Amino acid sequence: EVQLVESGGGLVQPGGSLRLSCAASGFTFSSSVMTWVRQAPGKGLEWVSYISAGGGTTTYADSVKGRFTVSRDNAKNTLYLQMSSLKPEDTAIYYCTRGEVRGQGTQVTVSS
Repeated sequence: EVQLVESGGGLVQPGGSLRLSCAASGFTFSSSVMTWVRQAPGKGLEWVSYISAGGGTTTYADSVKGRFTVSRDNAKNTLYLQMSSLKPEDTAIYYCTRGEVRGQGTQVTVSS
């Protein structure tokens, strides 16, 4: 069974940083492309970032480019999202996904 468990969210002031983690199990993580998506209050899912299976290729939504960095540790079956220069509009539940499967999400709130 594919399982994805996100962690690392919280309340942070504008301009601050957070690192999200996603622990993966039940599939061959090192062979899987992974993405981060988010859902802001009252809005639909928004794609945030993509990383290839080996980690050599990454892409970002324009809204986070230059502020967020996706990475992975295939030895630990873990996906990361380093977020910096956070803005109130980054407030959302963040999910890691593998295909159609996503975890339970972790809440990020950016507020002073």
